[in-house]
Amino acid sequence: MPSFDEVLKEAGEFGRFQKRVFFLLCQTGVTFSFLFASVVFLGRVPENYWCRIPGAADLSEKCGWTLEEERNFTVLPLLLVNGTSGGRCERLDVTWDAAAGCASPLIHRFDGGVGSPPLATCQDSWVYQQPHASIVSEYNLVCGHAWMLDLSQAVLNLGFLVGAFTLGYAADRYGRILIYLLSCLGVGICGIIVAFAPNFTLFLIFRFLQGVFGKGTWMTCYVIVTEIVGSDQRIVGIVIQIFFTLGIMILPGIAYLIPTWQGIQLAISLPNFLFLLYYWVVPESPRWLLTRKKGEKALKIMHDIAKHNGKYLSPHYSEITVSNMEVTNPSFLDLVRTPRMRRNTLILMYAWFTSALIYQGLVMRLGIVGGNLYLDFFISGAVELPAALLILITIDRIGRRLPFAISNIVAGIACLITAFLPEDIPWLKTTVATLGRLGITIAFEIVYLVNSELYPTTLRNFGVSLCSSLCDLGGIIAPFLLFRLAAIWLELPLIIFSVLAAVCGILVLLLPETKGISLPETVEDVEQLSGPDFG
Repeated sequence: MPSFDEVLKEAGEFGRFQKRVFFLLCQTGVTFSFLFASVVFLGRVPENYWCRIPGAADLSEKCGWTLEEERNFTVLPLLLVNGTSGGRCERLDVTWDAAAGCASPLIHRFDGGVGSPPLATCQDSWVYQQPHASIVSEYNLVCGHAWMLDLSQAVLNLGFLVGAFTLGYAADRYGRILIYLLSCLGVGICGIIVAFAPNFTLFLIFRFLQGVFGKGTWMTCYVIVTEIVGSDQRIVGIVIQIFFTLGIMILPGIAYLIPTWQGIQLAISLPNFLFLLYYWVVPESPRWLLTRKKGEKALKIMHDIAKHNGKYLSPHYSEITVSNMEVTNPSFLDLVRTPRMRRNTLILMYAWFTSALIYQGLVMRLGIVGGNLYLDFFISGAVELPAALLILITIDRIGRRLPFAISNIVAGIACLITAFLPEDIPWLKTTVATLGRLGITIAFEIVYLVNSELYPTTLRNFGVSLCSSLCDLGGIIAPFLLFRLAAIWLELPLIIFSVLAAVCGILVLLLPETKGISLPETVEDVEQLSGPDFG
């Protein structure tokens, strides 16, 4: 009885059908990047805001002041009392009442007084010149509440983490395309609720859920693409990363054209509803169907693939029913029960964690440079394009393992050099740090491909989702690690990054080479993959 890969080769490993499905699913990379990086624009800290004195709103209406006039009457006297205060996190501890005049509302507070009027910490009385420009002004995430902005991104990453476990498991049990479509629906609905959330608590709840479903769309589309193409075409998974980068480059344009955070949130969420149309054009993974003993459905899809590709399946392929794989529900123990599966899982989990931690750390380190936010963000995305191109050039010529290791080691060396370069040549520090980011971006993109190639069909979606959950953990830890270590010594985070990357570069050399091999169908297939021979 022919194997699935033999049938796929006759039906066409990357014909018109796969190219169409591939292009459609690649759009998920764009929308996922919107969700991943949107906090940069949703959470912009407003430039002009101040703390309003009690009674100021009524007096301002009575006197017909503009916001600028009210600010002058509020902040300028505060500067006279406390020259270091900008009127943002504290105010004069006074109340404007009927005794306050429109010309100089605070003059009676200073006349004949001894000392300076007391100051009070601002609670919930901030005034913004653009109140709906960002979630910061919408929910008063300033001063003592500024940490809540970081919480919003941590909650999103927590959603990614939960989505990796729950929806990764669900996709292996109930099907790739079903979970993909439900995830797209979830991202869209939750995104709309986030845009109109009346309070920050509801905002956090549905941003978390949007992260859960967002991870479901991203990981499932990646697995579908990997499973419907031949072994020589599996680098199409790298091209999906290019669409992620394109999304990073498109996002600042959306934010520039839309002045409110609600508008931006809707613009990046609503496209997910369009993906529901894929129900009619993207089939279930035939590999997955075979693992669930649904050979007839798998065969029908293979005939459709052959027809669209202008091919014809031999009549004897009509007898294909199901592989001899045992149908089981995936669990974590399946990933560590056997020696090579255990080795692969532990190394891949470390690689995911390291890639995310270093990538986000370097982005934050290079990103806070002032200037034009929209242009800087666009350039930061463009820097990542060469990474995918280098992978496409090398990965089918020299394999996966060597570029995976070299990219990590280059990132580690670049971080180490950057840490000890003198401050008086900033262009050189920036150049070397950018080389480090290029290296870790290559490693980040290769780990997606290698992870999907080292797990059997019965565990692939669950395994990729579980290992990549360490990426989300790295994303949660990165800002805390960066800023806490930088407080001790500015370059200390780079030293930590260099050690982590170098260790990862060594460990990935222990993984088996997957260039040109068929995707493993069972755990036994994985155990037969040989690792490097150092003898």
